[in-house]
Amino acid sequence: MSGEAEVEQGVNRKGRSGSGADISLRQVAYGRIEALLNAGTLLPGQIISQRELVEMTGTTLGAVREAIPRFEAEGLLVTLPQRGLMVPSLDVSFIRDAYQMRLILETAAVPDVVRHVERKQIADWLDWHLCARQQIENGEAADSLPQDLQYRDWDIHSEIIHATGNQLMANVYRVNAIKIRMTVQTRIRVTQQNAQRVIGEHIAFLEPLLAGDVPNAQEALGRHIASSLRHALGTA
Repeated sequence: MSGEAEVEQGVNRKGRSGSGADISLRQVAYGRIEALLNAGTLLPGQIISQRELVEMTGTTLGAVREAIPRFEAEGLLVTLPQRGLMVPSLDVSFIRDAYQMRLILETAAVPDVVRHVERKQIADWLDWHLCARQQIENGEAADSLPQDLQYRDWDIHSEIIHATGNQLMANVYRVNAIKIRMTVQTRIRVTQQNAQRVIGEHIAFLEPLLAGDVPNAQEALGRHIASSLRHALGTA
């Protein structure tokens, strides 16, 4: 359920099960726990108590408790009786399912990118990657390049989805992207050693994307996601 829908239901329930302020505090707690997962502060397999989440988020125990069922439904937290909460471990099924969902959503969004994203924006993405590849080849890459590339990677893939204008797809992707980031930060973080491979894979789908070539952009994007999956599973 979107945040807007939750607020609307909260307004309708005033005087019965909760106030608008209660709903807002739950949303704050949800957003801050989500940020902890995205940042890698909460790690796969980690067990944490509700009270620790209260301290880490600066919210209330009630707000954290109300946010937890949503994380459980999304497969991002698991309740362990008498022990607390666990961040899911990165087993083969968790990783494979996340990347398969990513493949379905992103390749389906390519036609919308061609229709709705300005060519200048795509050209800027491509130029950045071409420049970064040249810097690596010349031995001039800055130490910050891997981190810059990782953030750019996440931004580009997010923009691909948002080009659809489909809020349902965007919300599914948002949850799935948390799982992807958990995997990336644990298994396949971008480094100076693998940056050139990642850049090459990006260029391979950005060039046909800029040309408006949907089939080749989809194929190259699919290869990039499949490559990321293989590296995450340790089979590349």
